[in-house]
Amino acid sequence: MIIYNVTTKVTPAVHSRWLQWMKEEHIPQIIGTGFFHDYRMCRLLEQDDSDGPTYTVQYFTDTLENYYTYLQEHAPGLRQLAFDLFGDQFVAFRTVMQVV
Repeated sequence: MIIYNVTTKVTPAVHSRWLQWMKEEHIPQIIGTGFFHDYRMCRLLEQDDSDGPTYTVQYFTDTLENYYTYLQEHAPGLRQLAFDLFGDQFVAFRTVMQVV
């Protein structure tokens, strides 16, 4: 199994709106591509939240091919949408993992 992990720190100014958008729009859009079959969203604990909370979303897929196809066909547009909505009010980094 492949896990596509997105870690995001979001400012307090947009936190509530960003969290609602993630749950109601963004995550369903990613799952709706058909390349991921499940996800898990977590808030990091024991972090300095003075600049805002940090979240991870892990998207699960069976093959690297699914992940790569998602990256090519869907990721650029979905990432741009996040920037259009929230600008510089968040910072995100991505990692890919394989379950062993």
